[in-house]
Amino acid sequence: MTTKTNVAIFVSGKGSNALKIIQHFKSSSCVKIGLVLSNNEGALALEKARNLGVETVVFDNQSLIKKSFVLNFLIHKKIQFIVLAGFLRQIPAEIVQYYAKKMVNIHPSLLPKYGGKGMFGMRVHEAVIKNQEKESGITIHYVSELYDKGAIIFQKKISVEKEDNSNTLAKKVQCLEHHYFPITLQKLLCNDV
Repeated sequence: MTTKTNVAIFVSGKGSNALKIIQHFKSSSCVKIGLVLSNNEGALALEKARNLGVETVVFDNQSLIKKSFVLNFLIHKKIQFIVLAGFLRQIPAEIVQYYAKKMVNIHPSLLPKYGGKGMFGMRVHEAVIKNQEKESGITIHYVSELYDKGAIIFQKKISVEKEDNSNTLAKKVQCLEHHYFPITLQKLLCNDV
């Protein structure tokens, strides 16, 4: 019998990606979503996770940067892998180092374009439209100590049509996220090739 990889998901908002991941692995033989953590007690993702039977934890931003507080909690909970799904704070270096190559993020553009501090959500889509890009997409990457600079695991492109605006582009990109994030994690965590 194989032991399941115990995964924590970090979220800050609605959590639509977290929800898709939890649902994807609900009856998995190789992954257990053991925890959803948020720095926002009003995050809709927390309620969605609880409704699906996943333990949730809220911490404030001070706790995140307090030496070893969150890291010790993750170790105590036996978390082996971390997924950032719309988490809007920088992860402290000690957590990044401890979970080197065991922490991934999804970004709503084709990195290295439109990445870095402050580039998230609609800000990314607005910049893509403003600069009249012909394509956009998603990037799933390992987390490093610098925003959106970790090694790329997977990218998927879509065309940006002339009639697209930031809202229509956001919807198209979110569809990619919902489809490809769970299956990319499946490949990473379950050795599915």
